[in-house]
Amino acid sequence: MKDVFQYIEAHQYQYIEWLKKACNQPSVSATGEGMTEMKDVVIYFLKQIGASIEVIDTDGYPIIYAEIQRGKSKTLTFYNHYDVQPPDPVEAWETNPFITVERENRLVARGIADNKGNLIARICAVHAYMQVFGEELPINLKFIIEGEEEVGSPHLPQFAELHPEKLRTDAMIWEGGTRNVHDKRPHISFGVKGICYVEMLVRGAASDLHSSEGVIIENPAWRLIWALNTIKDKDENILIKGFYDDIIPLTEKEENFLKTMDYDEEYIKQTYKINQFLNEKTGISLRKKLIFKPACTICGIESGFTDEGVKTVLPSKARVKLDFRLVRGQSPEKIIDLLRAHLDTHGFGDIEVNQLAGLQPFKTDPENPLIDTVIQSVKQVYKEEPIILPNLAGSSPMDKLLKNTKIPTVQIGVANTESNFHAPNENIFIDDFMDGIKVIANTIANFNK
Repeated sequence: MKDVFQYIEAHQYQYIEWLKKACNQPSVSATGEGMTEMKDVVIYFLKQIGASIEVIDTDGYPIIYAEIQRGKSKTLTFYNHYDVQPPDPVEAWETNPFITVERENRLVARGIADNKGNLIARICAVHAYMQVFGEELPINLKFIIEGEEEVGSPHLPQFAELHPEKLRTDAMIWEGGTRNVHDKRPHISFGVKGICYVEMLVRGAASDLHSSEGVIIENPAWRLIWALNTIKDKDENILIKGFYDDIIPLTEKEENFLKTMDYDEEYIKQTYKINQFLNEKTGISLRKKLIFKPACTICGIESGFTDEGVKTVLPSKARVKLDFRLVRGQSPEKIIDLLRAHLDTHGFGDIEVNQLAGLQPFKTDPENPLIDTVIQSVKQVYKEEPIILPNLAGSSPMDKLLKNTKIPTVQIGVANTESNFHAPNENIFIDDFMDGIKVIANTIANFNK
């Protein structure tokens, strides 16, 4: 692969310009801004590698499917998305979010880390490989590139159901991963946590009242607080009956992978400006909790008067948004049922529960050979030892696409732990982008071995 790597380095300027072209085109799925134009940009780049392209319409934004068939025995698929988060708050950006700028060996733009950097890196890797070895690839390649990941991938299951032949593959490289800023170790992951995102709503009087009536009229805010106190205790134990029952224990190999995770606790505490982690966790128990344990987080609470000044009011409504992070064996459908039963049992049957989002956890079998192939491909590029994570602490729509399949899936990517995903001044390092191209080219070469 030496010649391929040299080609990538020699054409760094070209590949960075490709990335800038992609990031300079807005593509905000939440508002629709630039989505049609971005679809055409993706098609333009896929044509640069001679891919056969099909635009598959959905009730939302189209999915771009492409393939390079070489009649080989193995097929590798890349999943990515071409939509990005809104740039708000725009005033917090140091530069225009849709004009890519270079600053201190970084590229800054909305979507450059999530997910256009990875999308373009994969196309560049195929391009470089073909420039060195001609049209002859060692494997068949497929691309599934959706436009709705940032709004929950609502039509991805429809694609999987209606186009099983397009989904058929031997393995998949998912949208992306990160690299530590402080020690430069790249991350390899092969799973994600699930999520059950719910809203709980308590209704009181028909309208807000004078607070003096709080002595005889029920306050929805207090009732919501009392209900929340039954869900989790101060030691972070989730008290919903049956919540932990279906969790699948870790394998010995997964436990060993966790030992590769060098989680810099002091760096994280300094960055977040905190004194300690929950329950004073540290070491292997802290890492295990972050990666393998489920969680319940209050994402926001709203009730009554919260503006500046004084207003003596008894609120008529109170609501909270909760985020349950789930691990293998759990499902959002069951968790919502358990939550409903829990509230009913504790006398809170009047509280409305609405599920706003749900994603199943997903994990590739740690014994699958794809994992060793990717680890090898990463080690041949980076000097630093990779951190291997059986699953991420966050969630992704893997199960929406791969449900009822046995397709092994791994995440690797060009972002870093300070990339500011979904936030102002989103960025990646130029070196990480170039190395990410090399890793994908390496994976193509190694996948057929």
